[in-house]
Amino acid sequence: MSNRVDVLIDRIRSLEHELEVEFSKQRSGFRFGLEHGRARFEEEAIRRLTERRTRLLNYMFSSPLLVAVTAPVIYSLLIPFAVVDLWVSIYQAICFRVYRIPQVHRGRYMNFDRNGLPYLNALEKLNCAYCSYVNGVIAYVGEVASRTEQYWCPIKHTRRVVGAHARYDGFENFGDGDGYRRHLEDLRASMRTEEDAASAP
Repeated sequence: MSNRVDVLIDRIRSLEHELEVEFSKQRSGFRFGLEHGRARFEEEAIRRLTERRTRLLNYMFSSPLLVAVTAPVIYSLLIPFAVVDLWVSIYQAICFRVYRIPQVHRGRYMNFDRNGLPYLNALEKLNCAYCSYVNGVIAYVGEVASRTEQYWCPIKHTRRVVGAHARYDGFENFGDGDGYRRHLEDLRASMRTEEDAASAP
């Protein structure tokens, strides 16, 4: 990988860190803090936020008819997502042990913190839980897939990959057969020895 690419990757990671710092500053303006990984609002903030909650019946009857009609279609996706969640978990439990790839900690990708927001009614909280689960499964499966790709086929594509995972930058360039053969085992070994960021709380 060229020095220029390394510099750009370092700059992107630095900007991601700056962005997280800015998000943290914004969160402090909403008068809540994190306690054991959970948001805790001040009492006055809870009172004000509760006043912004839409009553459940008002929320349901103010929704357009087509929203209500399409809701079952949206929620029907829970079935295939649950199957994928289970199947990928079984896959990595078996295959990752054989390949000596560190297991992806599924719990890190499941974040159900929005159900504590006082301005959401019960249906909105259910919707948030749905989105948290589905997007969590997508992120979890994406990490399992990225480790699988690094093990079996760590080669970049000819075209830019939209939404490429974090491991992709370390893959070998398309057409570099010598580099691929020379570094394949190194890429596999680096995955076996890396500290799994997913184990962090």
